[in-house]
Amino acid sequence: MPAPFRLPTRLWTDRPLTFKGVVVVAVPLLVLLAALVSLYGASTAEVQAEDDVRRAFAIQRDTHRVHALLAEAAAGVRGYALTREEQFLDRYRQAEAELPATMARLDGAIRDPQVRARFERLRGLTARKQEGLRQIAALAERSPDTAELRRALRANTQVLDAMRAEIDALQQRESVLLAERTARVEDVRGRFLVVTAISAVLGLLGSLAAVYLFSTGIVRRVRVLEHNATRLARGEALGEQPAESDEIGRLAQRLARASALLRAREHALRESEERFRLVVDQVRDYGIFALDADGLVVSWNQGAERIKGWRAGEILGQHFSRFYPPETRAHRPAEMLAQARRHGTAEDEGWRVRRDGSRFWANVVITALRDEHGALRGFAKVTRDISERHRAEETLRLAREEAVAASDAKSVFLSRTSHELRTPLSAILGFGQLLELDADDLPERHRAAVTHIMAAARHLLALIDDLLDISAIEAGGAELRAEALDLEAVCRQAASLAAPIVAGAGLRLTVDPPRRPLRVVADRRRVVQVILNLLANAAKYHGNGTTVTLTARQEGASACIIVEDDGVGIDPAHAPRLFTAFDRLGQERRSNVEGTGLGLALSRSMVQSMGGAMAHERPDRGARFWFTLPLAPPDIPAPRRSEETEV
Repeated sequence: MPAPFRLPTRLWTDRPLTFKGVVVVAVPLLVLLAALVSLYGASTAEVQAEDDVRRAFAIQRDTHRVHALLAEAAAGVRGYALTREEQFLDRYRQAEAELPATMARLDGAIRDPQVRARFERLRGLTARKQEGLRQIAALAERSPDTAELRRALRANTQVLDAMRAEIDALQQRESVLLAERTARVEDVRGRFLVVTAISAVLGLLGSLAAVYLFSTGIVRRVRVLEHNATRLARGEALGEQPAESDEIGRLAQRLARASALLRAREHALRESEERFRLVVDQVRDYGIFALDADGLVVSWNQGAERIKGWRAGEILGQHFSRFYPPETRAHRPAEMLAQARRHGTAEDEGWRVRRDGSRFWANVVITALRDEHGALRGFAKVTRDISERHRAEETLRLAREEAVAASDAKSVFLSRTSHELRTPLSAILGFGQLLELDADDLPERHRAAVTHIMAAARHLLALIDDLLDISAIEAGGAELRAEALDLEAVCRQAASLAAPIVAGAGLRLTVDPPRRPLRVVADRRRVVQVILNLLANAAKYHGNGTTVTLTARQEGASACIIVEDDGVGIDPAHAPRLFTAFDRLGQERRSNVEGTGLGLALSRSMVQSMGGAMAHERPDRGARFWFTLPLAPPDIPAPRRSEETEV
């Protein structure tokens, strides 16, 4: 490069990129901004002129519309005056409805003072015309074909003629304004084209200047930098680049330092990979090895050797299906690889085979290995011997099955025992009832003995019935007559049956029915039995309470029945055992209260057999028990009246 040009070029090269950006970008940008400002001004003027033209057309259209509406209204009123037929007044009513909006549009669109003056006169004539039409319609309705009506028709016609004259004058003025505005639009468009051409020329010149400055100061050096970046990616030595002090020069220097740093990191990475390989090889609790895309073993660590028994030299190159037992070897390995290909990973637990033929229960995870392009390169396989855990799970499963069998045996025992007890109990009750019939002939102490015998026999019968019910429910053999029930009727029936029990305990029974009719799908006898049991418990264990409340309401897709009292409540420590069979909580404090400890357990079982749930809550005072029942679909018919009253 000649000496006279070298110094300016170096000065330009050493300038910061910010300065170069200002020169390269700001020059054409300023030209563009100036062009845009001029274009915006021209465009705004054109838009304003076009708006004036459109407004002139709108004014002409609306004035014609005003005249047409009033003319049609006058014709309609005249036809009504002649024929007295209401259909002629439709055009009059239409004009009355549309005229206010049309006049409002005209009022907002008119700008010219002369047009405004004529519009005001037109507005007054329009009002007179409308008033005249109203008078004509009223006169025609009261007394058709009178002199007064004819005078009103002539006066109205004169007003319409005056309006026509005003509208013609207004239209002529608007035509003049329209011609002026059209000429102004054409003039603005011509100036807009001139400004556009000048802006295009200036923008082109500015762009050429910017391209020249950009190519001489930045592009050439960036190409050198790109070439060095490519060499860096290949791991080759970088080419020399002039030492320049702008950002690109400093970037080139940093690229050179990055090259040295990457070489050092590459060396460290090789060492890290070697350490990782050593760690994997030394792991003994997990078998970690790699497979190629076809499932052949390509690496083998000490954990795999310890778990499976093969040495690396014996298994490398072999298919991993050798680890599977004969019954799954033909299909399971291929399925695992296919699942890993689809989902990225596959996990399985099952029997695997060691080198000596023994089996162990293994947890296996296979992960697909893909390169940066998504191509499958192979699989990583991790195997863990979990035979001990599998044996523990198997032992737990057997214990669970034994517990279920014991529970079933218990239910069968209860059912059979209850049936066996009924036979002698029936005899006791029968002879006891015979003795009750002759109780008046017996001495006092014998009558008391008969009373104790019958009370004990009835208590035993209730216990046997409860045992039969709970054993039948647990065995899944309880008979249910599911039907659509009116919940309010069921609650009132149960309340009437429980009223003597509650009243005998000195309590007041309150029934809060649902706010709207609710129907549930349930067995009427079972539902009444559950409510009676809860009300009886509230009466027996209330302590110092005064009120028992029975409430029913809807909660979502279920109906909820609540029995609540304001007595002493239930000790929170006893709450987890409330629904345990034969567990009479707090019996040491209530030794005089009869019971079997089956009521709540049986009630919950019956509710669950009907598709509901039962639970206990502790309010601020007393106790609250609730249970739910599914609502009946609307298409299920209601039961017959005789069925609704059955207990």
